[in-house]
Amino acid sequence: MTANVKSKVASGEYASESEVIREGLRALDARDRAMETWLREEVAPAYQALKADPSRRMSADEVRANLARAHREKTKKA
Repeated sequence: MTANVKSKVASGEYASESEVIREGLRALDARDRAMETWLREEVAPAYQALKADPSRRMSADEVRANLARAHREKTKKA
């Protein structure tokens, strides 16, 4: 990783190693915020809906079949 940081500076992409590290930390923060948003806005409501109505539960095989069908439909249109 040290070589990668030094390479970024040597290429002129960044002025210093600190800049490279700060950019990496900003990217990690953005990823963490995106993950928190996804968990809060999509995963938690889906979990609550499933708890409220367990009949919506699907087996792993059903999930795979639904994903395969959606993939086939999407690739047909492309």
